[in-house]
Amino acid sequence: MFYYKVAVLSSSLKPLTYSSNNDIAPYCLVKVLLKTSLKTAVVLEKVEKTNFVTKEIEEILNSKFSFIQIELAKFISYYYVCEIGVAFGIFEPLVEPKFKQIEFTKEPNLSQKQQEAYEFASIHNSSLLFGDTGSGKSEIYIKLITKTLNQGKQALFLMPEISLTPQMQKRLEEYFGSHIGIWHSKITPKKKTQILEKFQNGEIKLIAGARSALFLPFVNLGIIIVDEEHDDSYKSAHKPRYNARDLALFLSSKLDIKVVLGSATPSLTTYKKQPTFRLNETFFQSQKSFLYDISETKITSKIKNELKTTLEKGKQAIVFLPTRANFKYMICLKCSAIVTCPFCSVGMSFHKDKNALKCHYCGFSTYAKVTCAKCGSEILEAKRMGTSEVLDELRALFPTANIAKFDRDEITTQKKLVNLLKDFNEQKIDILVGTQMLSKGHDYHNVELAVIMGIDENLSYADFRAREKTLALAIQIAGRAGRAGVGRVLLQTKQEEFFKNYISDYDKFLNDEDEFRDGLYPPYKRLLRVLISHKNAETAKNSMDSCLLNLKNVTNIEIIGYGRATIEYIASKYRYEILVRADSHKPIIQAARACANIANAEVDVDAINFS
Repeated sequence: MFYYKVAVLSSSLKPLTYSSNNDIAPYCLVKVLLKTSLKTAVVLEKVEKTNFVTKEIEEILNSKFSFIQIELAKFISYYYVCEIGVAFGIFEPLVEPKFKQIEFTKEPNLSQKQQEAYEFASIHNSSLLFGDTGSGKSEIYIKLITKTLNQGKQALFLMPEISLTPQMQKRLEEYFGSHIGIWHSKITPKKKTQILEKFQNGEIKLIAGARSALFLPFVNLGIIIVDEEHDDSYKSAHKPRYNARDLALFLSSKLDIKVVLGSATPSLTTYKKQPTFRLNETFFQSQKSFLYDISETKITSKIKNELKTTLEKGKQAIVFLPTRANFKYMICLKCSAIVTCPFCSVGMSFHKDKNALKCHYCGFSTYAKVTCAKCGSEILEAKRMGTSEVLDELRALFPTANIAKFDRDEITTQKKLVNLLKDFNEQKIDILVGTQMLSKGHDYHNVELAVIMGIDENLSYADFRAREKTLALAIQIAGRAGRAGVGRVLLQTKQEEFFKNYISDYDKFLNDEDEFRDGLYPPYKRLLRVLISHKNAETAKNSMDSCLLNLKNVTNIEIIGYGRATIEYIASKYRYEILVRADSHKPIIQAARACANIANAEVDVDAINFS
């Protein structure tokens, strides 16, 4: 009889001991009985005979984890402070892989500057390609991938989820044909099974996908491209709270896998920590002018006139807002109280088409005809426009124009995404109104005007990266206009000076922001956020107090603050938080471990979300 330590996948249980008559190799998958349920688990190691009764392993599966996956799972467990079963639970296991050598002969022709960038990335194991919109980063990526695949290795191209458009897929297929697999959350389970089979058979050599693509069963991964490296969607909002960009850099240092990070608006942390090649030429002969509309968020005569001019020229426009729905919240005209969700301490958004108020945090919705909970008044006013309201107003102003919406309420499937982008690129749509989805890697060649509304709201967030994230968003949206000819960007803002200073000079912003962060925030410091939540406010506060008590025993950390979270009530749970700062990762991990086992507490190492 053999005895094994096994970790149940996706479970926060510590490893358990099971027995078997079979000699099982480490990191193979098995089925075990946990109470009355059959669970999938990974064998961690063989152990000595126990002095207690053990259950037998029910079944040995024909799958395991690859060496790359094992190293990555161990690091996730250590760095993001979670049980090893939780870490392994996010990986797709490996069935016996097969190798096929495929020669790729088609390569993009690079300009002299692109060739320099390619050579720079070739000599560094990890590097940042800081390239303006339209500077040709994709061609450099493709040439690097081609070189790697022709060495008999695999390649991974990571992108923010919404950047995985048919446009990018088509571009990659031009060079790699059927040997590319696309992987993201909107791919059906059946399609995922087919991709995994071809990947393990050696037919698929390149995976292009969102952050979850990092957890596929790579066995000889040679390069990872992280496009739009600044994007927050690389950071998981659920346990384990990993950052796929940072995991790629770990693999670069540990397993000698080449990593290229790319962005037109890189994060300051990446810019300071990585060897950087500045690519500031552009392949689009674009003349871009910036206009300012200093007013509240609304359709002003200036916006109206600029849109009218664009439509008269037979050109297209995009209109950005940070908010979905018709309005962000409803306010009582009598006492100024905001109509909030009964289960969250946030205002409910007004959706006119459903005549409903909806919470964008927990999903609760109710009939829009409500009375003020504070004073009982029925006189309510909608505030802060969203995409649906702008869509309605523009349709009334320009009845002959085809105007469409591009946000999460509208784009609920991959098919809808494909169809809408196809219609826009075929110029069947004149104006596209949308949220942040508009900024993500879409190549619109007939867009003459980009209107940016409501962006001041982003600057006011209680977040040390508020300026960086807001400016990056504005630059990304501005980059969609005038990609082939003359373009105009109209910013509706009361922070004109900030945008005038930096929107055409992100390099200057990075240098100024560096001064502001020094000694306080990343890249100079490490941050830990401990989030405590419970249905009972007193219980949540007691858990926070227990965490604070444990943190007293951790050296070389600074508690920046603690108390109620910015949004103190979500989905019927009261929320408290603790923010911890340190000079390096080791004290941060010690602090995270001091809190990780406290009831109702969740740790977030290198936090980027503070709401």
